[in-house]
Amino acid sequence: MSKTLNRDKLKKKIQSIYSKVAESSDSEFHFETGRELAEKLGYNLNDLDRVPDAAIDSFAGVGYYFDLANLKPGEKVLDLGSGSGMDSFVAGLHVTKNGEVTGIDMTDKQIEKAHNLADKNGFDNVVFKRGFIEELPFEDKNFDVVVSNGVINLSADKDKVFKEISRVLKPGGRLVIADIVTKEQMPESIKKDADIWAACIGGAEQSDSYTSLIEAAGLEIEKFKENSKYSFISEQAINASKEYGVMSISLIAKKP
Repeated sequence: MSKTLNRDKLKKKIQSIYSKVAESSDSEFHFETGRELAEKLGYNLNDLDRVPDAAIDSFAGVGYYFDLANLKPGEKVLDLGSGSGMDSFVAGLHVTKNGEVTGIDMTDKQIEKAHNLADKNGFDNVVFKRGFIEELPFEDKNFDVVVSNGVINLSADKDKVFKEISRVLKPGGRLVIADIVTKEQMPESIKKDADIWAACIGGAEQSDSYTSLIEAAGLEIEKFKENSKYSFISEQAINASKEYGVMSISLIAKKP
């Protein structure tokens, strides 16, 4: 992480961008949003038809990982950076009424929207809380599965995130995520820019360092794959992708 990155500015920038995603998903971003993106990434059409349209409209994930997650009825799931709730609602369908899904996000507009959608659409097994993924407000060994889609790259303290994930997972529990990483180390000029970081570029960790952080937290990676169907849409993001190998990946790791 860049020592010159202004963390307060970064947090405000991220909250600003994702508030806009919640309120006006048809605005221009560095990344795609909505149902067309979800379908391109591989989401099950039947699942999407059962999730509130307004949650799908604000979807800004970078990959599909529910095939890796293999969620089972009755499981307890935590969604890090849950946004307007699309992945949380999909998880809620998979764990059924006997399971439980908790989404956590630091953006008020996203939490408010997701909470209202859960209430209006009968997702009684899905709840949302405001909080930070570096300091999870949950007890140890509390969840069967932790999921996250395109969010951990935004954190300036990824080591803390993975340690917190390991802490709240039950023994035998699994971490299943999609995220943005790089093949090459990016220069300091990019990594200290809060605007580029908030666009899911500047905070992307080199892939080998990313997996090392997961393993250092006590988790064992079982599968790691590139999501070739994901791509950025702004010229700045596309150029960074070409020069530094910025890419989307999905992985599953288990806690012994």
